[in-house]
Amino acid sequence: MKDVSTSQVLSVEGLSVSFGKSRVIDGLSFSVGKGRTVAVVGESGSGKSVTSLSIMRLADLTGASYDAGRILLEGEAGEVNLLDLTQDEARKIRGKDVAMIFQEPMTSLNPVYTIGEQIAEILMLHNGVSREAALAEAAKLLRLVRLPDADAMLKRYPHQLSGGMRQRVMIAIAVACRPKLLIADEPTTALDVTIQAQILDILRDLQTEMGMSIIFITHDMGVVAEIADDVVVMWKGEKVEEGPVKRIFAQPEHPYTRSLLSAVPKLGSTKGEDFPYKTPLTVLVDGQPELVGETRVQDTAQTEGAPLLSVRDMSVDFDIKKTWYGRTTHYVPAVSQATLDVYPGETISLVGESGSGKSTIARTVMQLVEPTKGRITFDGRDMAAMSLSERQKLRRDIQYIFQDPFASLNPRQTVGWSVAEPIRTHGLIDNERDIKRRVGELLERVGMPADVAERYPHQFSGGQRQRICIARALAGKPRLIIADEVLSALDVSIQAQVINLFMDLQKEEGIAFLFVSHDMAVVEKISHRVAVLYLGQIVELGSRRQVFENTAHPYTRRLLSAVPNPDPTAKPEREPLSGELPSATRRAGDRPAMAVYDEIAKGHFVARH
Repeated sequence: MKDVSTSQVLSVEGLSVSFGKSRVIDGLSFSVGKGRTVAVVGESGSGKSVTSLSIMRLADLTGASYDAGRILLEGEAGEVNLLDLTQDEARKIRGKDVAMIFQEPMTSLNPVYTIGEQIAEILMLHNGVSREAALAEAAKLLRLVRLPDADAMLKRYPHQLSGGMRQRVMIAIAVACRPKLLIADEPTTALDVTIQAQILDILRDLQTEMGMSIIFITHDMGVVAEIADDVVVMWKGEKVEEGPVKRIFAQPEHPYTRSLLSAVPKLGSTKGEDFPYKTPLTVLVDGQPELVGETRVQDTAQTEGAPLLSVRDMSVDFDIKKTWYGRTTHYVPAVSQATLDVYPGETISLVGESGSGKSTIARTVMQLVEPTKGRITFDGRDMAAMSLSERQKLRRDIQYIFQDPFASLNPRQTVGWSVAEPIRTHGLIDNERDIKRRVGELLERVGMPADVAERYPHQFSGGQRQRICIARALAGKPRLIIADEVLSALDVSIQAQVINLFMDLQKEEGIAFLFVSHDMAVVEKISHRVAVLYLGQIVELGSRRQVFENTAHPYTRRLLSAVPNPDPTAKPEREPLSGELPSATRRAGDRPAMAVYDEIAKGHFVARH
């Protein structure tokens, strides 16, 4: 049972924050009780992350000024106003009393140091322990966040881990010194649902054990329903509603809160439907929620003819350990004999845990990774046999939207330059005035004003940067878009807009989507077919209705049971997950056993288990 003591660990009182002349937070007040979890929700750009950075005293390092208010932290010597501290004083509190899990792990981890060194650093700094003791504790922390091969993981570098693995390393660093207050800024964004469920359990256990308080910043209302005691709703830099989680979900009072909850995708909402379908959006018009758009069955897949993309028996291996003479001793079979087709106008989703091979398949199709064996054809032509000019044209026909938007935008160029880059590269428009107008149209199409084209990537929130990446992908008028976790950084209202945008593009221009995601509710809503991956192999493949309503493989059932339910009164019913995750690392020559498939219904293939 959580401590519901009235003692406050943190109190934010009348906080106002500006960047230059732009006020981004205005008069924000809320408090966090001991052992309580406060969820801060709102759309990207509402001020959620700036609030967390202000508490950590990191916002002023990026140019913020604190115009008014106090941030009071309960310390050993009584209350201290964090805004009165110098940076040297704040550094002693950061990581020890107040810790933070950041939204984008790749930009938070140092690429030149091993994982073990980065976890040990904070333990040596704040706890004064030896390097050996710090590394031993680091291995325990990696096991706590369920990373396989914890001892070997200590010696790896951030670029050798998947997005979900990197996020778990960040969580291990954040809880290393057992802080009084943990600020979690979208900590489960990059995680698949099974690991997300485990992380939420870990955070709850740590909270119970240490009486730790948590500020949980998220756009996933299912996670809010599951973990939060209290909810603070932010909109345009202001708090518009606050209250206990059950009251906010059952009786939302502010129009924005009502529109936010109505945009949440719910697992099972398309039950009985053969095809995905577009639904109207609830948007704020003159401060009131209104339904906009149409309900339309998304019967766009042209499955009668030849597939646009065909993957046959594709395998991808990564060598991870070699002798002095260059002979491979250990490798990871990231993908093993994957076979699938994508038809024009079809959305096929790849789902599975982080490290299951979803992104590797997507990157191999995009020619960013060389397949070890197998054949990939696009529009009937073998990619391996294409000339240089054919490959160049192929890069226009296939566009990739990456998982981490900050890493895929050039920080030295404006976002307008980035969106225009494919237009210039492929010679689609040769007039600068027309290019500028086209960039404005693309930005508006993904829900952003055209005048942001002159700004730089660091001036946007994570969700806004992802929308810019989507606009850039659309610039080349592609036939296939590979969307690698593109919705994970977006709040639910923008997520719903982007889903409908993808459906409109598919209907109007016949674009096919290879959709990589861990959000099962979104996958159910948008997909024509679904492929479930586990340790590099497809274990279930079928239509959306077959996979979600006639689930045949136990791993798929486990994925679906781990999906958080956006209802705080519902108790999660999921199998407890125990034991170490199986390691994907194998000795050279040791090939994994290949799955044998049964076709239990037309087009529904299930691996024997």
